[in-house]
Amino acid sequence: QEQLVESGGGLVQPGGSLRLACVASGSAFAISTMSWYRRPPEKQRELVATIGQSGNTNYAASVEGRFTISRDNTERTVYLQMNSLKPEDTAVYFCKSSNWRGDSWGQGTQVTVSS
Repeated sequence: QEQLVESGGGLVQPGGSLRLACVASGSAFAISTMSWYRRPPEKQRELVATIGQSGNTNYAASVEGRFTISRDNTERTVYLQMNSLKPEDTAVYFCKSSNWRGDSWGQGTQVTVSS
C-alpha cells in the first residue's frame, strides 16, 4: 500500500473555489484508480469523483458540473478542482488509491464553506 497526503482544504465563502491535491508516495500511481471521497458532519462518507488509469472520470450527481478531478502521473498527484462551492460541500475530503495491491487512504483535509 502507498501513502497518500492531501492538501488544499480550508475555509471558503459560498460560490468560491478550492483546489485539493493528493500526492502518492508509491510507484503504482499510474496504474491506480484514484478517487475523492468526503464525509460531511454527522453523515456517512460518500464518493465524490473517480479517475481511472486512462483518465476516464465519474462524478457524484451533487458535484457534476462544479467539480473536476484530474491527475498528473509524473507528479503522482490527483487534484480536485471545486468551483461554485455550497455550504453542503462542507466535509472532510479524502483521497483513495485502488490497484492490485489494494486500497490506500489519505488522512483527509477539511473543507468548510461558510459566509
